[in-house]
Amino acid sequence: MTDKLFTPGKLGDVELKNRVVMAPLTRNRASKQGDAPYDIHVEYYRQRAEAGLIITEATQITPEGKGYIQTPGIYSREQIDGWKKVVNAVHGEGGRIALQLWHVGRISHVSLQENGQKPVAPSAIKADAQTVTEEGFVDVSEPRALETDEMPRIVDDYRRAAQNAKEAGFDMVEIHAANGYLLDQFIRDGANKRDDAYGGSPENRARLILEVVDAVTEVYGAGRTGIRLSPLIEVAGLKDSDPMTVYSYLIPELSRRGLAYLHMVEPGTKGDMDQELGQQTARLRELFDGAYIANAGYDRASAIRVVASGQADVVAFGRPYIANPDLVRRLELDAEVNEGDQATYYGGGVEGYLDYPTLEAQKAA
Repeated sequence: MTDKLFTPGKLGDVELKNRVVMAPLTRNRASKQGDAPYDIHVEYYRQRAEAGLIITEATQITPEGKGYIQTPGIYSREQIDGWKKVVNAVHGEGGRIALQLWHVGRISHVSLQENGQKPVAPSAIKADAQTVTEEGFVDVSEPRALETDEMPRIVDDYRRAAQNAKEAGFDMVEIHAANGYLLDQFIRDGANKRDDAYGGSPENRARLILEVVDAVTEVYGAGRTGIRLSPLIEVAGLKDSDPMTVYSYLIPELSRRGLAYLHMVEPGTKGDMDQELGQQTARLRELFDGAYIANAGYDRASAIRVVASGQADVVAFGRPYIANPDLVRRLELDAEVNEGDQATYYGGGVEGYLDYPTLEAQKAA
């Protein structure tokens, strides 16, 4: 009998041919002038179209949202046209693809910002993190706090990015509200010290995320909009004094809006967590009525287990997809997977990006 992981599934309004999702993977290969995807991205994503759903690498919604060199955007004509070619290639292979909408907030550097301006954040608190510029790894810059009257602009930036994604033909969009970036910064009191309508109480700190969700779903519909959260993960020094309280408010609000899925970056690996974190994760999962994407460095056995048990509807695989364009087939056959070359993970060209062999190619060699 076929394991449920390899059977058709559904995320909101989108039918999937299997329950293996390609997680977002930053590869720093966008064009140096314009931050646009181009021919190598078309082939890279086409190779991986066997996934039930591809979620693209994080894609900045505006120049202000950029935090690393050569990450793609979704705000210019060149970028939209480049992504359209990617989408057409994936659809040509019978695949489904979602664009991840991204604003890095304070995880940036003045050299990456227009006119050398400071990055923006909920409060003027520098992150304990580094980023990658043309000069290599550097400490992130001190941000400036967004003014209250700038919030509608941020929301409009997400709305416009969703419109551009729709023009490019993406099946879905995923709002990136995890891993220490802007929306995650707003909800956590370690980075958000505001005293206006966007700070203080859980309701206020969740306000921007919910406004962004409402704007994006106006464009795409709730059934084609997902969100990524990492409530129990600390990234770049970003903490919250009581994450269970604030996320216990946010997640039911997301559920009430009927989002297609909740993509959770879970603590631990392969779904194994210490008892307390496991219980907290389960409680948060139960607050969402839609589909659940599990993400915690799962392998074949643990992914099969969590889908069969109903703990997750689908499972996201990240780094294994770098070196295994045909990962679904390898998992289904329980075949050996290629190991990725970490030296080529970030930046560069074709090497370490398009040249990993499929199982069939290896057998024929």
